[in-house]
Amino acid sequence: MSRAFVKEPDGDAFSEDLPERPVSTAPNYVTARGLRLIDEEIDGLRRALATAQAAGERAELARHSRDLRYWSARRGTAQLVPPPGNADVVSFGCAVTIEREDGTRHTYRIVGEDEADAAQGRISRLSPMASAVSGRAVGDLVTVPNGEVEILAIDAAPEA
Repeated sequence: MSRAFVKEPDGDAFSEDLPERPVSTAPNYVTARGLRLIDEEIDGLRRALATAQAAGERAELARHSRDLRYWSARRGTAQLVPPPGNADVVSFGCAVTIEREDGTRHTYRIVGEDEADAAQGRISRLSPMASAVSGRAVGDLVTVPNGEVEILAIDAAPEA
């Protein structure tokens, strides 16, 4: 069949096929750093959206619009949680140092869903590890996925 009779998708087809980013139904707790990152993401997306609109880049326009809707929704539901007043127990915003049964040590900061980045030591408050250690104190042995850990230290100082 000749390509002359086949309808080529235009830029609008891309935006119709672009699924919305799923928004969590859990309360959107954020640290001060997390709230700042959301605001920075929104500002960057607004600039990128204006650039794509000026250049007539429909695919980029659709992608940036979708991402801006997501981050605007997250900003609208963000609940800033102040840093914990003390480091008696593990709580949202704290950094907790654990030691595994094999002697390896890890430090994780418990943060909101959008701020989580395990490679950077930030885990979501909804993660199995955060759920297991929350409310626990230094010296506690805690059963976590893949074994048991001991809580060695808790740091309640907010992250810059």
